Amino acid sequence: MTDDLRSLLLRADATVREAMLCIDRNNRVGIALVVDRDERLLGTVTDGDLRRAMLAGVDFDAPVLQLLERQQELAEPRPVPLTAPLGTPAADVLELMQRYDVRQLPLVDGEGRVGELALRDDLIAPDASPLRAVVMAGGYGSRLGDLTRATPKPMLPVGDRPLLERIVEQLRDAGIRHINLTTHYRGDVIATHFGDGRAFGVDIRYVSEERPLGTAGALGLVEADGPLLVMNGDILTSVDFRAMHRFHEEHGADMTVALRPYEVEVPFGLVELDGHRVSGIREKPLVQGFVNAGIYLVNPDVGAVVPAGEELEMPDLIERLIAGGRRVVGFPLREYWLDIGRREDYRQALEDAEAL
Repeated sequence: MTDDLRSLLLRADATVREAMLCIDRNNRVGIALVVDRDERLLGTVTDGDLRRAMLAGVDFDAPVLQLLERQQELAEPRPVPLTAPLGTPAADVLELMQRYDVRQLPLVDGEGRVGELALRDDLIAPDASPLRAVVMAGGYGSRLGDLTRATPKPMLPVGDRPLLERIVEQLRDAGIRHINLTTHYRGDVIATHFGDGRAFGVDIRYVSEERPLGTAGALGLVEADGPLLVMNGDILTSVDFRAMHRFHEEHGADMTVALRPYEVEVPFGLVELDGHRVSGIREKPLVQGFVNAGIYLVNPDVGAVVPAGEELEMPDLIERLIAGGRRVVGFPLREYWLDIGRREDYRQALEDAEAL
């Protein structure tokens, strides 16, 4: 067994958190192989499995076997774990991967030990990303005071370059070549810096809003023949856009909303009521959940729900889609994320930029 393959192995007594660290160490591969003491394969854990576990509230310190049990309970229409015998011809391996829509396939010997790991990207050239991006860069950034008096918030320097340049480069590195920038306040500053985008390896087009249309209103002005990645222009993040796109497709979503885990301690005793009777008091409870992270994936026909020129915020669009029976799913973030809305957020971004 090669050292690269051995680095993917995870003992059955490992935790979900250790599975996450294993996957992050081998980011290109995107899988951890759970094995018993004799290194026989028990199951696999992928990035998507971890994100679904987050949505289900699985404790990251719980045994990784809980994730394998969840896979069995979901009764997906494929063997768990999905494997092929060592020596299987590449064409047959690829056919199996395409049939079950997986990116990785362990090849095992007669004892169930992994001898190779087939990756779909090694067997077939990956298609160019079908995604186009829309970055909302028209806000005033009024909460940042004099910092945005002459400079639009997305153009504030974070490290050695403007925040929006970081976003454009991140989209480019994810294979996204067509980017729409929606502008309003000081759009001239943005257009002067980026031009048509060729200097940054992308094609940039501008959607100038004569009046602010909200975080979703600009979608009515953007033409798309494929999925659109929509994000606010004031976010510093290391989110994996490719993983978000895979998650979107796996769940057959019309819209995918990036979610950030959030918790807050209520500084008072929370009174529990049964009608008019007090049934208990929870002293300073910790409330946990997910908040909107300002990054979305939408199918091209979603834009038709937004008439051109209508002012609309993303929460309203989400409600409109749900009411219309469309499928909206949540994609929980494991990666770094910071919304630069206040001065203290900007100071934090300056501190964090070097590590990203």
